[in-house]
Amino acid sequence: MASSATDSKTPSNGIQYEGVDGTDQNVLKKHVAFFDRNKDGVIYPWETFQGFRAIGCGLLLSSFAAIFINVGLSRKTRPGKSISLSFPIEVNNIHKSKHGSDSGVYDSEGRFVPSKFEEIFNKHAHTNANALTSEELQSMLKANRVPKDFGGWLASFVEWKILYILCKDKKGLLQKDTVRAVYDGSLFEQMAKEKASSGKQAVASV
Repeated sequence: MASSATDSKTPSNGIQYEGVDGTDQNVLKKHVAFFDRNKDGVIYPWETFQGFRAIGCGLLLSSFAAIFINVGLSRKTRPGKSISLSFPIEVNNIHKSKHGSDSGVYDSEGRFVPSKFEEIFNKHAHTNANALTSEELQSMLKANRVPKDFGGWLASFVEWKILYILCKDKKGLLQKDTVRAVYDGSLFEQMAKEKASSGKQAVASV
């Protein structure tokens, strides 16, 4: 999901998390970079947990996300390697974790496809052209389902439902700008900053 550029971060292993545009091949890496807490190119379950806590999720949801995401993606991003019980996700291979029954906004190389992003709202945003209701979101998930792709159905449902629960506005709408921001990962940084800021304000008021 493409948006504005940010400063590049280049850890010692040479992996770069760069600002992206509509043609950047690293856009899916940018999407997950927030959860690579120490920027070593590998995301472990405890980092996923820490990332979800940083954006304001509770213990239960953060624990579920850490297990669901890392167990589901680890093997796919480590082709040819044996199963690791620490369930690491290798960021360089994150495009290999793409599942079926998705929106198609990421292509097979992890690149952002603008036409597919616009298609989400052109096809399913009937109440508001720039937002999705809960019912419209469910309709989109059903429309994207590949027959008998039960794993893909579950993955898409969990991803979008968590996004909706966390980011719907007061009217119950999931805004287009929010969806775009989650595709490139900038939403996670924004939510973490807002949570940190609210925490500081709470301490200051005591």
